[in-house]
Amino acid sequence: MSNTIALVTGGSRGLGRNTAIALARLGTDVVLTYHSNKAQADSAVAEIQKLGRKATALQLDTGNTSGFDAFVGELKKALKTTWNTDKFDQLVNNAGTGLHAAFAETTEAQFDSLMNVHVKGPYFLTQKLLPLMNDGGRIVMLSSGLARFSMAGVSAYASMKGAVEVLARCLAKELGPRGIAVNSFAPGAIATDFGGGSVRDNPEVNKMVAANTALGRAGEADDIGPAIASLLSPANRWINGQRIEASGGMFV
Repeated sequence: MSNTIALVTGGSRGLGRNTAIALARLGTDVVLTYHSNKAQADSAVAEIQKLGRKATALQLDTGNTSGFDAFVGELKKALKTTWNTDKFDQLVNNAGTGLHAAFAETTEAQFDSLMNVHVKGPYFLTQKLLPLMNDGGRIVMLSSGLARFSMAGVSAYASMKGAVEVLARCLAKELGPRGIAVNSFAPGAIATDFGGGSVRDNPEVNKMVAANTALGRAGEADDIGPAIASLLSPANRWINGQRIEASGGMFV
């Protein structure tokens, strides 16, 4: 029986990298994508290989649908070369960018960029990847705590994540006949370089997050990657069409 293979977009850094490594620790092989930093991606691959799993990195701009056919071609080559297969099992639509801007000041260009990366990209990338996915596979769409609670300056970003959660439920319904489970996963405020690293680097922001989180601190990447990996595991095979939040109880 072949190894389980997961594809993690944006897997070279932040939560995506943490998720890819957590999956490897559970015995899953990984294809990760990166936007521009190949050295960072190669470093993630090396870390996964040290854990005894196979891994490879492919370049992908999830905001540019015109490159998806070429990416699928590269993925097919990688699957054949590294695993001698033409299918993979799990997809984590993680790649994304942040935006903090007041509603009155958000530009159409900023809105379109977020839409392309967070909604249109995952929609059509998943569509093109479905023929390469094994029946009985699993998909996780990355959402955000901001799809549940509101803060100033996140109207565009949070709206995209709301769309992602609805998409995940629709996919769960449509892909059910193939045994593919689809869930959305919503991290709270996490201390990474995401969004300019404000939660990690700005003491006031970090303090605000901690004060509004039941467990009394901001989240760390290690709080998220293993949770996503767990959601993809056979132990959680009956969870489908759900929104799972990992925020430490932020704004409960």
